[in-house]
Amino acid sequence: MRLGAHTSAAGGVSKAIDQGEELGCHAVQLFTRNQNRWESKPISPKEAERFKARRKETGMGPNMSHGSYLVNLATPKEDLAAKSIDAFQDELVRAQQIGLEYIVFHPGAHTGAGEAAGIASIASRLDQILESTDAPDVTLLLENTAGQGTVLGYTFEQLRDIIGHSSYPHRLGVCIDTCHAFAAGYRLQDREGYEEAIGNLVKAVTLEKVMAFHLNDSLRPYSSRKDRHAHLGEGELGLDAFRFLVNDSRFENCPGVLETPDPERWPQELKLLASLRG
Repeated sequence: MRLGAHTSAAGGVSKAIDQGEELGCHAVQLFTRNQNRWESKPISPKEAERFKARRKETGMGPNMSHGSYLVNLATPKEDLAAKSIDAFQDELVRAQQIGLEYIVFHPGAHTGAGEAAGIASIASRLDQILESTDAPDVTLLLENTAGQGTVLGYTFEQLRDIIGHSSYPHRLGVCIDTCHAFAAGYRLQDREGYEEAIGNLVKAVTLEKVMAFHLNDSLRPYSSRKDRHAHLGEGELGLDAFRFLVNDSRFENCPGVLETPDPERWPQELKLLASLRG
């Protein structure tokens, strides 16, 4: 597994690579635009070239961006859907511009329309985004969720159904967040539960679609349906799940990035993950 963290792009997207190098990352995740605004200034050609040059110098990757928190592709509201599609298209253009392999995004919340309708809406809008955006080198990764409220993607089968409803399944994959999976009811904390959960994941979406991981412990208990990250080994999930993951040869080329609460602790957490190997 290519271990890394969600680094800061403050001052320019290439700063995420700089920070990743300082932390000892082998892969990074970043925001390519303001995650809490609909509009963001474009990435300059000079900054895009610096990102690609720094990535080449460091050998970092595969790398990914995280989609905007405002985007909701499952919404029944057409005005929000239109803004979400526009913002996602912009994300996709930026990812292509700087040479990212992946965009990770939350599937969305159906807000009362129902799960089947929400899944169909996500797939249809992803098709619209992919059809209308020239970004052939970027794969979109659905992130599993804890399942709070009406949020979709809390089962591996829902991720499968979104991909299955799309006309472009070859452009889609999944990113598995350990905290979210545990909170949604996947028992990763012991060997039997881990093997069962990964078996269910592979059966649902196939191994080749599992392309990235978010490595987070869970502040809330098993099957709580609450998304609250904790530092590794300090939450309800515990260290064994991460030991299983970093030693799982099925995922040896996947980026696995930290999103734990305190970036100051990431160097120690990356060393901890490395120490769990073997």
